[in-house]
Amino acid sequence: MPYKRIVIDGVKHYGKHVILTASGCNAALLEKEKIADFCRDMVKRIDMVPFGEPFVERFGGGDEVGISAVQLIQTSAITIHTNDEARDMYLDVFSCKDFEAETVIKTVKDWFAPSGIDSQTLLRK
Repeated sequence: MPYKRIVIDGVKHYGKHVILTASGCNAALLEKEKIADFCRDMVKRIDMVPFGEPFVERFGGGDEVGISAVQLIQTSAITIHTNDEARDMYLDVFSCKDFEAETVIKTVKDWFAPSGIDSQTLLRK
């Protein structure tokens, strides 16, 4: 299967998926333009090609108000959901082109200075 181009220990995978929760982020998490800039920076840092501009919108109600964002990349997407009250971020980065999970974590730390990060990396077959 030639479309499976991520090879780890001789096994071909379709894509890499980093799933990250960042808790207790700084005030940048509350600004739509900062989230859009973060998406653009993430694309550069993990060496992807953006497809259009990030779509960023705030919605919800009560204690579930937050921002959702999607940045399409030519090899898949970066998606974000946040919670304003808790200042938490839920981030997914998926691509069939390989990238470094540590770069995703460092980028989140640089932009949002979270008090905690929990992440996992899945290899999609």
